Parts: sequence; C-alpha cells; structure tokens
Amino acid sequence: MSAVTTNQPLGTPTWIDLGIPDLDRAMSFYGQVFGWEFDIGPEEAGRYTMCLLRGKKVAALMPNPDENATEFWWNVYLATDDLDVTVARSRDAGGVVLVDPMDVMGQGRMAIVRDPSGGQFGLWQGQAHVGCELVNEPNTLLRNDLVTPDPGPARDFYAAVFDFTLDGNEDLPGMDFTFLRRPDGHEIGGIMGDPAAPASAWGTLFQVTDADVAVAAARAAGGAADDPTDMPYGRTAEITDPFGARFTVGSPAQGASG
Repeated sequence: MSAVTTNQPLGTPTWIDLGIPDLDRAMSFYGQVFGWEFDIGPEEAGRYTMCLLRGKKVAALMPNPDENATEFWWNVYLATDDLDVTVARSRDAGGVVLVDPMDVMGQGRMAIVRDPSGGQFGLWQGQAHVGCELVNEPNTLLRNDLVTPDPGPARDFYAAVFDFTLDGNEDLPGMDFTFLRRPDGHEIGGIMGDPAAPASAWGTLFQVTDADVAVAAARAAGGAADDPTDMPYGRTAEITDPFGARFTVGSPAQGASG
C-alpha cells in the first residue's frame, strides 16, 4: 500500500520539501508536472505550503528565507522515533549538526545534519505530521539515493547511525552502488559512488506514469529536462525546475506492474 498513516521506522525517507524564491511560480510548475494541489500556510509559518495529491500530503514548498540564495534543492528527511538520540549518534559517527533539534509547532521535531562526505539531510520525529501520506505511486516520492564522490565514509556513517546493512547491486555491473537496508530488510535507498560528482547530495526520485509525458510537461512549464533513458528498473529522466533544483522522474519498465 502507498498510504502512510504512522511514523516510518528509523532511517526511512519520510518527508521532502523545497525552498524556492517564488512560491507562485513553483506551485504552477509542480502543479503542471505532477497534478498537485496546494495548501498555502500562514505568514507566521513562513507560508510553508503542503503539496497535496487526492487531499494527502506528498511534499512541501516554501519561500526561501535567504534572499541571497542562488542554489536550491529538494531536502529529504529521514525518520526517527527519538531525535535527540539520532542526533547524538550522528555526531558520534562524524556528522555535523547544522540545525539543532527543534520543535515545529506541534507537528514534530526536526534537525539538519551533514554526513562526513558532505551530504545534507534532515531528521524528522513525527507528531501531528507523520510525513508523506502517499508514496510509491505516480506523482509521489519513490526513493532517495545519495550520490557522492566519497562513498566509503558515507557508507560507514549511515550504517552506524541507522543500523543499515550495506549490500552491493549485481544489476548494475561496473557501478559503485550500495543498497541501504533497514534491520528488517526493507530497502530505503542507496549510495552511488561517482568520482565525477561535484559534491555529495541526496537525490529525489518521483514516480510517474510516463516519464516522457512528465518531461514534456516540465519543459512546457518552464523547466529543463534530459531526454528519458531506459534503466533496468524503468525509464527515468532528470528534470531541473525553473529555479535550478534538480529531481528525477521514473516510470516502470514496460511490461512491469506496480
């Protein structure tokens, strides 16, 4: 099932948001690409805007508070049931805490961490807000992977903090890709070692019904996109929104069923 009603287990990607300079333009773009509707938050909450699919929360947009910002990216938040413990484990494993644990208006508690390879991610301990309420279906979050030129320290860090097991990927020979799995065996994402990567960053992949249609919609809405390519797991394309934030869309391989 793709519906989520309770907090996810430790280390599971549970929420995504994006800070941009123009909220109206962002809503127009992502509405055209994914068919989302939007619930704009009040000024006192920074106009933090929920992206909705069939009335369920799938992501958020917000005006970036830094007027001088020039780079924008989708933030991924990993679930924790004890934020303070996970932050302490992150520090012990060599991470840097960029935003200390804080309460978010009864919705939950959050922190922002940078791993030893330089990859940045959030932590979320849900209360009223558990995170994405729909996942793993068209126009929702499918997965997150860390792309890094320095995968060794990253693998050690995430295994230490979240008790992940690390497994290779025989489907992608010649690529330095490691699956991250929870203790229950569930795959939460992976680490891609890429010496050519300019920096370590968590990527966001949205599932779509048809990657070619999503690419056409993104281009028509003022974004840019690579042509879709076929991978062992489906057809994917990288899209850049009007502000330079990148994400990936993927549709199932032909003949595959969800």
